[in-house]
Amino acid sequence: MEDVRPEGGAGDKYSLIVPTYNERLNIALIVYLVFKHLRDVDFEIIIVDDGSPDGTQDIVKQLQQVYGDDRILLRARPRKLGLGTAYRHGLKHASGNFVVIMDADLSHHPKYLPSFIKKQQETGASIVTGTRYVKGGGVHGWNLMRKLTSRGANVLAQTFLWPGVSDLTGSFRLYRKSVLEDLINSCVSKGYVFQMEMIVRASRKGYHIEEVPITFVDRVFGSSKLGGSEIVEYLKGLAYLLVTT
Repeated sequence: MEDVRPEGGAGDKYSLIVPTYNERLNIALIVYLVFKHLRDVDFEIIIVDDGSPDGTQDIVKQLQQVYGDDRILLRARPRKLGLGTAYRHGLKHASGNFVVIMDADLSHHPKYLPSFIKKQQETGASIVTGTRYVKGGGVHGWNLMRKLTSRGANVLAQTFLWPGVSDLTGSFRLYRKSVLEDLINSCVSKGYVFQMEMIVRASRKGYHIEEVPITFVDRVFGSSKLGGSEIVEYLKGLAYLLVTT
């Protein structure tokens, strides 16, 4: 991947919302990588931790001592309350005019952030979303069954919802803050379906969406939080969006 180092536009600030639950082994590395790849950009990292019992919050507090509590914001909640509500909670504390949502488990590598910012600056897009399903994108570390499940879910959603993007179930995105606020107020989903609902409603509302190819890497430390209940939730969400959008 080419080295892309955009300078944020005059007055632009980027708020990175990173939900966490038991990410003690990952959070320090992802924070380091964000600072490495966004050297010339004004940004803050908002960590929304849902009461992790593994000491994630203790690590974040140590990171605040290193980088400053104006750059690393810990906005904890008492327990797991859902991914969609985590973004809502983080957005309340975002001071940037752009917001990035990304995972804490290194599946969304911060090296792509400069490409997201550059794409937005070049196109004026309201949303830039990472995609695994165009040339230059892909997945790494998944077994065949998980690849087929992910691809099948995406094809199913594409067939019924026509969202206008190639990767409907991805969750690595940059938004104009005002657009994210509008979309969040329009969405009802709380879990993994939240990402799908957001991009479908953005398409229906006519927002300008651009894509950047990314390689999704399966988590290195910790265990995946995706299971059978999330698959059922996805199917229910697909049916809901089919009826309501």
